[in-house]
Amino acid sequence: MTPDAGLYLAGLVAEAIFAGLLIYRRVFRVLPLFSSYIFWSLINDAGGFYLVRHYPSQEINVFFAAAVIDSIFVFCVLIELSMSVLRPVRSMLPRGAIVGVAVLIALVCAAIWPFAKAPGFEQLQVPQSRMIFHLQMTFSAVRILFFLGLAACSQWLSIGWRDRELQIATGFGFFSLVSLSAAFYHLSQSVGSPQYHTVDLMVAASYDFSIAYWIVSFAQEVPERRQFTPEMQSFLLAVAGGARNARISFTNSSDSKVKPK
Repeated sequence: MTPDAGLYLAGLVAEAIFAGLLIYRRVFRVLPLFSSYIFWSLINDAGGFYLVRHYPSQEINVFFAAAVIDSIFVFCVLIELSMSVLRPVRSMLPRGAIVGVAVLIALVCAAIWPFAKAPGFEQLQVPQSRMIFHLQMTFSAVRILFFLGLAACSQWLSIGWRDRELQIATGFGFFSLVSLSAAFYHLSQSVGSPQYHTVDLMVAASYDFSIAYWIVSFAQEVPERRQFTPEMQSFLLAVAGGARNARISFTNSSDSKVKPK
């Protein structure tokens, strides 16, 4: 068996085991989007291999569609993780808090998008290839930033390495860091160089490692979620209140500009 086939089969088996573990632990009730993302990844890896093998002329289109769906999933999962982190004070937040979180993540993606390039990016002639690279780089960077932010603020947010949110962010962060580094390294290589394929194998191995890390982590009981410190609760409520007041002020300002009939 070749290293490619070995890593591919190991990834499929790991994804299948993890998907079963998510069902057994009933994680889909707490984190339905993340659970759906893992199920999608399993279907995509198996189905994508079948489609590329039987319809080689559509390979780039298959990869492009998978990259778009994957990016949408990641965006939604990051929103879900953010709201899960805020669970201890969620009842005190305004109803539109999830919209605010979504807008914040979208703004981060928009800020990264213009810079998600590297030397050699312009050499990609196929539009789908450029978009795939752009999406992968953007969301790899966003996942890394999400992990770093969550890890840096773990004490304030009262979460630890045994909490699901930080475990998921860690797996995302590790795989994304390897994937991002590999993509930048590829742009300085020729496709046929011996190191090119070796780097791809390292990326596949890092994904398998992340899944294995999640399996080990999710196999353990999750501790009861700690409450935020009073200082952190006050800060979050102040931010939410400020956003609400700003929205009300904007609405009133807009209404005052409307002339009565």
